[in-house]
Amino acid sequence: MRARATLAATAALALASLAACGSGDEAEAGSDGTVTVFAAASLTEAFTEIGDRFEAEHDGVTVEFNFAGSSDLAAQITEGAPADVFASADESNMDKVVEAGAAADPDTFALNQLVIAVPEGNPDGVTGLADLAGLDFAACAEEVPCGSAAQTALGDTGLTPVTYEADVKSTLQKLTLGEVDAALVYRTDAIAAEDEVDAVEFPESAGAVNAYPIAALTDAPSPDLAAEFAAYVLADDAQAVLQAAGFQHP
Repeated sequence: MRARATLAATAALALASLAACGSGDEAEAGSDGTVTVFAAASLTEAFTEIGDRFEAEHDGVTVEFNFAGSSDLAAQITEGAPADVFASADESNMDKVVEAGAAADPDTFALNQLVIAVPEGNPDGVTGLADLAGLDFAACAEEVPCGSAAQTALGDTGLTPVTYEADVKSTLQKLTLGEVDAALVYRTDAIAAEDEVDAVEFPESAGAVNAYPIAALTDAPSPDLAAEFAAYVLADDAQAVLQAAGFQHP
């Protein structure tokens, strides 16, 4: 009798221990239901759709985005902000994150090129950079990728923006609010605002194409989901979304 009682007590303790372990595993799995993506502002529309598709294919998973200028995002990551994935609008800001040990082995998933955005109907008849002479135009600040590309494209033209903005969305907003006559922005942002602006292609932009790299972060709170999301962006479904938005295939 005493032996049977001892065995029963031992079995009960074992079951309780297993239950406790199971509860802990479930809690850990539950905390893995969110993937936080720090992404360049120019990816807002495309990545929002890609995030929706990723959620639809991953039951119970939520994708949360932090969209901002790539330089700001890189600084946040290297200062310890919790994130799972970084998608930059240029390689130099991704390099900063890699050099800080916060990411490794990024992959280029898209290319983007500048256009001259003008009000719908192109009232000033802009056909190229030379036509910006005498007009007020906006560009991104040089420390962010769209600004660096703009400076390269402008070269020695002598043209100077009247305002430098923190990211490409802010730059385009200067135009849509009527505060400037034109804006140097990515083709993708002009397409996203096609009901309000027209996009003028110009040959100098071909020498200032930005490559967009993506990487799962080293200290990702949800490492498996981080790797899955980064891989998803490189796959056909997400690539179709990016190209429909005006990005070029790398």
